[in-house]
Amino acid sequence: MSLPLGLTIGPAAALGAAFFLAAFVRGYSGFGFSALVVAFAGLVTNPVFLVPVVVLCEIAMTTVQTRGILPLIDWRRLRPMLLGAAIAMPVSVTILAKVGQDPARLAISLFILAMCLLLLTGWTLKRTIGKTGHIGVGLVSGVANGAAVGGLPVAAFMAAQPISAPVFRATMIAYLTAIDLIALPIMWANGLVTKETAVIFVMVIPLLALGIWLGGRRFLSASPQSFRRMAIGLLLMLSVLGLLKSVI
Repeated sequence: MSLPLGLTIGPAAALGAAFFLAAFVRGYSGFGFSALVVAFAGLVTNPVFLVPVVVLCEIAMTTVQTRGILPLIDWRRLRPMLLGAAIAMPVSVTILAKVGQDPARLAISLFILAMCLLLLTGWTLKRTIGKTGHIGVGLVSGVANGAAVGGLPVAAFMAAQPISAPVFRATMIAYLTAIDLIALPIMWANGLVTKETAVIFVMVIPLLALGIWLGGRRFLSASPQSFRRMAIGLLLMLSVLGLLKSVI
């Protein structure tokens, strides 16, 4: 049986491991799944074709976590960020559908690298951010979500504020799911959702289920801050590898 995206056994197995690891990270920290998968996918195939797959995965994983996060979501922050993202995403997804493999990989890798470096600096906001600021972050996130890394600017923004780990995690999960629900029909209209999208999604469901369950258990017994640093380190490494592959 031929594998999706023209992959051979070795790269397909490595990509499956990336899905599992990313699901674990998402189950623990609330973000990082899409960026991890897309960054690694850029090393073995065209990452553009994996974007609708990770969108479906994000939505599916939230169905497992909904019961535990609903009381913790910060709706005051969430609503204006979603407004900004909804404005920006139709444009960003349309652009993504028209670019080639190398430009997409380069743009994705550069964006992930920049966000990781921002998080690693320990950058903090010195004043309270109002509705306009949250809309602005949503706009940036909506543009980035065309490449399935829309969660990173929001994660950086929220990590720079005094938000408790449970609220941070719950709000990130809710935000990522909402923007993915907005993005999916736009991707469909631009021809990014194909039969292979459904095939890959079904194949990785067991990996998602196990990864998010283990990550959730880890969150309950350890500090989210420490694992977030590890996730950022992984993203940093993958973004550098993606940059090397796109320019060599």
